[in-house]
Amino acid sequence: MSRILAASTAEFRIALRNRWVTIAVLMMALFSLVLAAAGSAPTGDVGADRLSVTVASLTSLAVYLVPLLALLMSFDAIAGEVERGTLPLVLTYPVSRAELLLGKFTAHLGILALAVIVGYGLAAAAAIATDARAIAGIPALVRLVWTSLLLGATFIAIGYAISALARRPGAAAGLAVLLWLVMIVLYDLGLLAAVVADGGGSFTTDVFPWLLLANPADAFRLFNLAASEATAAAAGISGAAGTIPTAHSLTSIALWPFAALGLALAAFRKVTP
Repeated sequence: MSRILAASTAEFRIALRNRWVTIAVLMMALFSLVLAAAGSAPTGDVGADRLSVTVASLTSLAVYLVPLLALLMSFDAIAGEVERGTLPLVLTYPVSRAELLLGKFTAHLGILALAVIVGYGLAAAAAIATDARAIAGIPALVRLVWTSLLLGATFIAIGYAISALARRPGAAAGLAVLLWLVMIVLYDLGLLAAVVADGGGSFTTDVFPWLLLANPADAFRLFNLAASEATAAAAGISGAAGTIPTAHSLTSIALWPFAALGLALAAFRKVTP
C-alpha cells in the first residue's frame, strides 16, 4: 500500500504541474453551471424539483465529459513514460507493475473526483438557491457523483490499456479520441439506426437492451435516468431507462472498472522498458 501511495503522490504532482487538476476542475465547473442554468427550464412541465431536473441534465453532460477527461488524463500514462525513457528507471525500484498502475489510477481518479464534486456541487448550490424544493434532489445528486466516478474509473483504465498498446503518446492520443467517438457518439447512433431498421422486431426487444448494457456510458445513463424523477426530461435512446431493470445497469457500471483495469494490467505487462 505504501508503494501504491508513493506512486499516486508522484503522479498527482505531475498532473498538478501539467495543470491537469486545474483544467479538469474548471471544465467540469463551467459546463455544470451552464447546464444548471439552462437545463432547469422544464421543471414546471415534468413536475420535479429543480435539482432533480438539473441532475438529469448533468447526467447527459457526464456521459460526454467524464469519459473525455478520463481519457485525456490517462492516454499518456504509460506511452509517455516509454517515450521519455523513464519507465526503465521506475521499474528498477521495488515496485511491481500492478502497484505502479494502481498508483497512477488512484491519482487520476482522485483528480476526477475533485472535478466532479466541485462541478456538481456548484450546480446543486445554484439549484437550491433558486428553488426551496431542490433539497429533495440531493439523493439523486449523490447517486450521480458515485456513478460518475465509476464511469470515469472505467475510462481511466481503458486509457491505460490504450497507452500501453500504442507505446507512443501521439498514437495513444489518436486512439483515445477514436475510442471516445465510437463508444460515446457513434455507438448510440448505430443502435438507433438498427432499431429504426428493425421496426419493433426481435432486435429491439431482445438484443437492443443487452447492447445498451454492454456500453458503460449507456449503462451509466440508464441507471441514473431510471432512478430519477425527471426521466421525462430525457430523450432519444435514454427512453429505454424505464424498461431495463436498474439492477442490470448498476451491475454493468460496477463491473466495467474491474474489467478495464484487468485489461490495462495485461497490456502493461507486455510493455518492454
